[in-house]
Amino acid sequence: MYTDRRNFIKKSSLVATGVTASFLFPIELLGKIRKRVGPNDRINAGLIGCNGMGFSDLSSMLKISEVHIIALCDVDENVLKKRTADLEKAGIKKPKWYKDYRKLLENKDIDVVIIGTPDHWHCLMLTDALQAGKDVYCEKPIANSIQEADIMLNYVGASDRMVQIGQWQRSQPHFVDAIDFVHSGKLGNIRLAKAWAYQGWMKPVPVIEDVPVPDGVDYNMWLGPAPQRPFNQNRFHFNFRWFWDYAGGLMTDWGVHLIDYALYGMKAGRPKSVMALGGKFAYPDDASETPDTLQTVFEYDDFSILWEHATGIDGGNYGRNHGIAFIGNLGTLVLDRNGWEIIPEEEFQGWGKEGIPKMEAQSHDTGGVSGLDLHTKNFIAAVKDRDASKLTAPIKVGYDAALVSHMGNVAFKTGNRIYWDTAANRFKEEAANELTKATYHNGWKLPMV
Repeated sequence: MYTDRRNFIKKSSLVATGVTASFLFPIELLGKIRKRVGPNDRINAGLIGCNGMGFSDLSSMLKISEVHIIALCDVDENVLKKRTADLEKAGIKKPKWYKDYRKLLENKDIDVVIIGTPDHWHCLMLTDALQAGKDVYCEKPIANSIQEADIMLNYVGASDRMVQIGQWQRSQPHFVDAIDFVHSGKLGNIRLAKAWAYQGWMKPVPVIEDVPVPDGVDYNMWLGPAPQRPFNQNRFHFNFRWFWDYAGGLMTDWGVHLIDYALYGMKAGRPKSVMALGGKFAYPDDASETPDTLQTVFEYDDFSILWEHATGIDGGNYGRNHGIAFIGNLGTLVLDRNGWEIIPEEEFQGWGKEGIPKMEAQSHDTGGVSGLDLHTKNFIAAVKDRDASKLTAPIKVGYDAALVSHMGNVAFKTGNRIYWDTAANRFKEEAANELTKATYHNGWKLPMV
């Protein structure tokens, strides 16, 4: 436990890029961690999308000796070469390569599939993997539209496969402890929850010309159901996040992590209404499409949830570049990836009630525990036991966070306050409903329930 709030805030600022120690594990150390496991006890994995979080997920999963990687799938042969070289540093022999994920799913030896592709591919890949009888670890957000999220929820619900969503904070002990405190009632009546991501490391995406498809890249397979466009490096690999064809910007990138915990803490479902204001205020002339500055308000019966994001600056709420805050009558709990603290309410302690003791300031850190490692371990335990009730981030967790985040983007695109009709499970505004739909291109078909 800390008592020095300034040290806590200073430590929190070190997570400017959102990369924790979980993701910086030296791959060559895997060879020293892994133990020999008999063929009958092995869980064979295939990774689809090897460039970013997908490989971090795999690296974490390979700390579990039973997990063996036997297949890599990526549209970029250069990435396949790089990741194979990384695995060889850990003494892991070259897995079989694929550029078409459907061919990987035909491999009967694969038990578990990790989906680490851009968001616009998640729905197709997850549903196809389930039909192929695979257990799935799928990166967040679960989908690039509300319609796809609905389809995925239904597919998983009708399957006996284990599906874990990559919202690894659900497995991080200090996040769980913080929410237990929120649910204890010790903060008093909570009238507002805030979640935010201020990302100072994010620079402008420069405007560059379209170029021929690089050697070794199957660009048509990368596009998949997205609209046909000339190849542009801005839209490829990491920066796909900032283009509507493939993703939903910071709202769905960081938002699903942090809004998830705002929803969890407030025991909240669908909001009554949503409104969003923002735009490209930091980098108005760069190549990205999604807003670099956004404030979104989700209305509930007796509280609100506020989402904020901004690129190019780190000056977020409470001196943190990311986090969730629960603002109660007796105090505020502030939570981020480094820990959590309680800030007592000084002015109106007690709110007219006698005998309510003053809260004490508290701070708690992570204890050095890797949330990602606990999350992948939780997934593999559920796979081994065939018990989906053990999953800390099942499809419903991913669905709820993605749905609310996409609702925020829909509100931003309409430019209006939009209202949710709970009975009809749709917006009351038809223009908003149109923005919940997925349109597939290039011969790809939206999975049907």
